[in-house]
Amino acid sequence: DRPPRERARVMRRWARLVEDHAAELARLETVCSTRPIAETAGWDVPFTAEGIRFFAEYADKLGGEVAATQTDLLGMVMAEPYGVVGAIAPWNFPLVMGSWKVVPALVAGNGVVLKPSEMTPFSIVMLARLAVEAGVPAGLFNVVQGSGTVTGDALARHPACGKLTFTGSTRTGIAVMKAAAESGPKPVTLELGGKSPQIVYDDIRDVGAVAERILRAFTGNAGQVCVAGSRLLVQRGVRDALLDGIVARTALLRAGRLVDGATRYSPIISARQ
Repeated sequence: DRPPRERARVMRRWARLVEDHAAELARLETVCSTRPIAETAGWDVPFTAEGIRFFAEYADKLGGEVAATQTDLLGMVMAEPYGVVGAIAPWNFPLVMGSWKVVPALVAGNGVVLKPSEMTPFSIVMLARLAVEAGVPAGLFNVVQGSGTVTGDALARHPACGKLTFTGSTRTGIAVMKAAAESGPKPVTLELGGKSPQIVYDDIRDVGAVAERILRAFTGNAGQVCVAGSRLLVQRGVRDALLDGIVARTALLRAGRLVDGATRYSPIISARQ
């Protein structure tokens, strides 16, 4: 029920609190997600705060429209909140992906029930605590823990859930769609895994720069990214030089303890991934 600009002010306070607690959030993110501390501190936490500010700007700009009609009629399209948005977030970027689901829904006037991955439960809980500290009314941003097959399925099927948003595997996305259809139906937004190709032609000017970009695309987060460049299609004229460049740079990657700021290559999160 809060005025839109007050929602925006709360979001901006939330973003500042994320920055104020950056070190603790980065450690929590690293402990579970297996992302090196250099990445969680240098990208994940700052990007989460930036995202909160970005969506805050929409608070007083969301609305409907007046349709063109004849002079004695009035046609309007009104934008209204769904009510409760159910959100299921992935394990590869818990803070960033979780905030992308929660903040727009809150800005638009919805309540949110967020289920983080059972493998990355910690950082999202702290994010929710900071939201309440910033002024989000208690009960609007809720975190429920548990497995996808139990807690996630229950959330997808709950009759009070007006909309679902899910990021994860294609197989699980199908199950989410099915659960929503059987209990609603209700609108569902899906962001699913992919197999992203990188295409290189032989007219590139800087083979080294392209090799570096390709390396980052498939080694970032140990390749656990939905848009990881895990397929490489290269024109024959530049193939050998490019592959040599990639191999040479791969040898420079440093694996190590996640809390070591020099670590640049991390383990995958679990054996079944």
